[in-house]
Amino acid sequence: MDTVLIVDDEKNYPTIIGELLEEEGYASLTASSGMEALDILNSETVDLILTDVNMPGMTGIHLLEKIKEINPDIPVIIMTAYGSVEKAVDAMHKGAYTFILKPFENQALTAHIAKAISVYRIVQENTALKSAFQSRYSFDNIIGKSKSMQEIYELIKKVAPSNANFLIEGESGTGKELVAKAIHYNSLRKNEPLIAVNCSSFAETLLESELFGHEKGAFTGAVTLKKGRFEMSNSGTIFLDEIGELPISLQVKLLRVLQEKTIERVGGTQTIPVDFRLIAATNKCLEEEVKKGTFREDLYYRLNVVKTVIPPLRERPEDIPLLVKHFINKYTKKEYTTSKVRDISPDAVRILMDNPWKGNVRELENTIERSVILCNTDTIRVADLPLQTRKSTHANLDLDGIPEGAGLAETLMAVEKRMIIRAMKLSDNVQTKAAQMLGIGKSGLNQKLKKFNLDK
Repeated sequence: MDTVLIVDDEKNYPTIIGELLEEEGYASLTASSGMEALDILNSETVDLILTDVNMPGMTGIHLLEKIKEINPDIPVIIMTAYGSVEKAVDAMHKGAYTFILKPFENQALTAHIAKAISVYRIVQENTALKSAFQSRYSFDNIIGKSKSMQEIYELIKKVAPSNANFLIEGESGTGKELVAKAIHYNSLRKNEPLIAVNCSSFAETLLESELFGHEKGAFTGAVTLKKGRFEMSNSGTIFLDEIGELPISLQVKLLRVLQEKTIERVGGTQTIPVDFRLIAATNKCLEEEVKKGTFREDLYYRLNVVKTVIPPLRERPEDIPLLVKHFINKYTKKEYTTSKVRDISPDAVRILMDNPWKGNVRELENTIERSVILCNTDTIRVADLPLQTRKSTHANLDLDGIPEGAGLAETLMAVEKRMIIRAMKLSDNVQTKAAQMLGIGKSGLNQKLKKFNLDK
């Protein structure tokens, strides 16, 4: 139920209006002065304020200014007599939703209130959605406690407020787009558009039109003028994903756009200025592509103002438990499933940490989503994981990497040390938990920690 605060120093007026509004389905609060109204605002949830202009002490205009300091979005309707219309107009300039002349018709008052609260609800929803969207791509949501991910976090934090071009390299599925969105939504352009283009999704001729737009009649099928992605990203950010797939002919045109900050539509002659920030991503090493001659060196240096390489998941297994928890929370929300899953067993996490994850974070997410759906209990166990995941755990041992001539005892000690380090990471250095994971006693673990100089 929406709540209206009625502020008027006339003794019976707030009560009469309150009864009217309650008949219309609103809750009402009353105040006889501006100070009393502010006290109520600090302790109650209010959706609209209806206030008189002429009141002793604090006028309705002064109250309006105070309200807007507390909550600039909340609607305020001013009640005024004919002789105070100028004050009401002044109130409109200071942020009042509207004003209504006394005496007024009940229907007119309730219509103003209904419309004002409806607008307020839309503003609140948009603010909440925007906040949630930006929060999703905040630095804190780039999940990972490994040193490599923390370094990426710090780099983004420094670079995001600038307009510098940013190049992201990394295998497919490592989260390059998430990093791009984090940069944009923490930049000075965060309220402007973020336009994404996957350069590998279009044929060369279509990609040119997609990026630069085209004039009507520029080619067969061009029946209307079309703005390109660079125009659409004006004042915002353009994200060119898989830029390593960009044909040489378009690399030349992209270089010119980066140098001149202007574009020409396909089939057009007009030079159009564009203001954008460029973020590019690729699953290739562009420096190697430059050596091969498949990527222009001058364009590479234009893109590579700031560069980060997102490591594959197999190189940061300590991030897997955090990611697993995140995906369990994500896929057990009501909008996804009615699953009872709330946790995962240590043995299952150990299996996941041993997996090579060729598809990186994306593959891990798919695995957890499947496990949440198929699990019949509140805890994901080894048997709930896909068979292929369970079979792949040996691949990360890299037995072929053991030096030639290494003895069995030496090799077993190396494996044992690695398992102890992993168990300690997985248990956040809680020795009791780590010992349970390893299937040994706590005293036995203590001895092994000392043996491998890990007790410090």
